[in-house]
Amino acid sequence: MFEFDEVPLPKLGLTGLEGVMSEEELAIQGMAHRFAAEVMRPIAEKLDKMDHEAAVAEDSPIWEFLEKIEESGLLDLAAIAGMSNEEKARIIPIIFEELAWGDSGLAMGYLVSKFPAFAAYNTGDAEIIERFGHLRGCWAATQPDRGCDLVDIEASECHPGERQGRGNLVARIEGDEVVINGQTSAWVSGAPIAQSALLYSQFDDGDGIYNEDGSHKYVGILVPFDIPGVTKGKPLDKMGMRALCQGEIYFDNARVPLKYMIADADQGYSSFFGALTFANMEMGISFTGVARAALDHALAYVHERKQGGTEIINHQTVRARLFKMHQKVEACRAMAKRVFDYNYGPNGPHLLASATSKTYVTDTCVEVCSEAIQLFGGNGLTREYPLEKLFRDARASQIADGENNMLGLKAATWLSKAYKDKNGL
Repeated sequence: MFEFDEVPLPKLGLTGLEGVMSEEELAIQGMAHRFAAEVMRPIAEKLDKMDHEAAVAEDSPIWEFLEKIEESGLLDLAAIAGMSNEEKARIIPIIFEELAWGDSGLAMGYLVSKFPAFAAYNTGDAEIIERFGHLRGCWAATQPDRGCDLVDIEASECHPGERQGRGNLVARIEGDEVVINGQTSAWVSGAPIAQSALLYSQFDDGDGIYNEDGSHKYVGILVPFDIPGVTKGKPLDKMGMRALCQGEIYFDNARVPLKYMIADADQGYSSFFGALTFANMEMGISFTGVARAALDHALAYVHERKQGGTEIINHQTVRARLFKMHQKVEACRAMAKRVFDYNYGPNGPHLLASATSKTYVTDTCVEVCSEAIQLFGGNGLTREYPLEKLFRDARASQIADGENNMLGLKAATWLSKAYKDKNGL
C-alpha cells in the first residue's frame, strides 16, 4: 500500500496522469507542445474561417505552417527511420498527441503529405527515393461510390450473392508502363497542394478488375503530379478539419514507369491494409489530443464563468461532468498508446488493434467535445470560442480513414478469425 506523511496535490503533466518519461521524451513533448500552441493554433484558426479555395491559394497561411514544421524537425523521416520499434512506440504518439492538440487538420495533413515519401524509402530503390523522397504528397484511395467498399477491400461484408460496385479508377499495364484512368473521390487529404500520391487503384490485368470472390484486384502506385494526364478538382468545402485541404484527382491516360507500382495485384490488398493500419493508429492518438484540447478549454472556462453567485466549478454537477471528461481522455490515451505498443511489438501490427483505438477514441472525442460545449453553454455554440470548431473536427473523425461502423465490422471479423484459429474451428 501507499503511505503519505501528508496528502499531496496530484502532480499532473501536460497530458494529465503521466508516468515515467525520459528527459528526451519530455524535451520532445515540450517542443511539440510549444509548436502546437504558438504556430498551429493561430494558423488553424485562420484556415478554419477561410474560403476553401483561398485556404490553398499562394497567400494562404498553410504555406507558413508547412515551412515551419519542416524547420522544426519534429517529423524528420531519417530520424524516425533510425528509431527502434520501442522508440517509435513511445515517441511518435507523444508528438502526434501534441500536434493534434494544436490542430487535427494540420497534423493529419502533414502526416499524409509524407505517405509517398515513406513508401518510396521503404522500397530501398535509389531512383524511386530520388523521385519521391522530397515531394509533398497525399494518400489517394477512395473513389466516387467506393468509400466503405475500399475499407472492406477483401469484400467480406458484401451482401450475399452480390459483389462490390465497380469504381471508375482503373490501372493497367502497357509494356513497361502503368496507365491510369479515372478519378479519386473528393476526400483525398492534401490533394490540392500535393505534388505526388501514394495511389491505390483498381487493376485490370486483362481479365477484368474482379477476383472470383467479388473483390477487386488492387495495386499501389507512386504517381508524380508533374506528368501529362494528371489534373485536380476544386478543394472540398466541408464541415470539419477545414485546415486539412481535400479534393479529387483526375487521371487521363496518365503513364508512369512500371517500377512505380510498388504493390502489384498480389500485394495490393496487404499494402493498403498496412497503410490503413498505420493511419488508424495515428487517428487514435491524434484525437486523444483533440479530446484533451476540449477538456483543457473546459477546465479553464469553468474556473472563470460565474453562475449562481460563484464560478461554475463550485457546482457539484459541473465537477462531476468535468471528471467524466478527464476520465474519458485518460482512457483514450491508454488505449491509443497500448495500440502503439502492440503495433510496434512482436505480435503486431494489425488493423484489429488500430481500428479498436480509432473507433473508440473518435467516438469518445465527440462525447468529450459535446460535453465541453454544454459546459460553455451558449458561448460554446459561437465561433468566438474554440469548442464548436473542435466539435466539427471530432465529428469528421468518425468518418475519416474508415467510417467507424464499417471499421467495427472489419475488426469484429478479424476478432472472430483469431478466435477460430486459436480454437481450431
